[in-house]
Amino acid sequence: MDTPLPASSSATEASPKKKSLTRHLPTVARVFMGLIFFVFGLNGFLEFIPQPPMDPADPAVAFGIAMKATGFLFWLVKGTETVVGALLLTNRFVPLALALIAPVIVNIFLTHAFLAPAGLGLAVVLLVSELFLAWSYRAVYRPMLALRVSPGA
Repeated sequence: MDTPLPASSSATEASPKKKSLTRHLPTVARVFMGLIFFVFGLNGFLEFIPQPPMDPADPAVAFGIAMKATGFLFWLVKGTETVVGALLLTNRFVPLALALIAPVIVNIFLTHAFLAPAGLGLAVVLLVSELFLAWSYRAVYRPMLALRVSPGA
């Protein structure tokens, strides 16, 4: 005769499925951000994504033109995006990559919030992903955020 399984076994079977999903969320966020920054960073150099016609009077377009006109700022941002994207995709130096890309994400978010609201959705998703990953790696940042430290300690 087959004996029925205890009621508690069904609860234990459901638990690992939930755990496995949440355990993969940092990886999903990391790969998502890595792809976005690697592709769009490279696009800054190689221009393989076609651009729609742009009006120089548009404040967001004027901001991009001004970044290119500096001679270095646009290339610095795109280079940072490409390197950070590669680091996130290869799972190397992830906390450092998140710290390097944080000012870029704030700039992307504020640019879309004030100058080009059409792209605000992706900017919010990037900001939330950055905050989620920073929280996921919070133990690594804890020493960096100490109020007082001594050199060499």
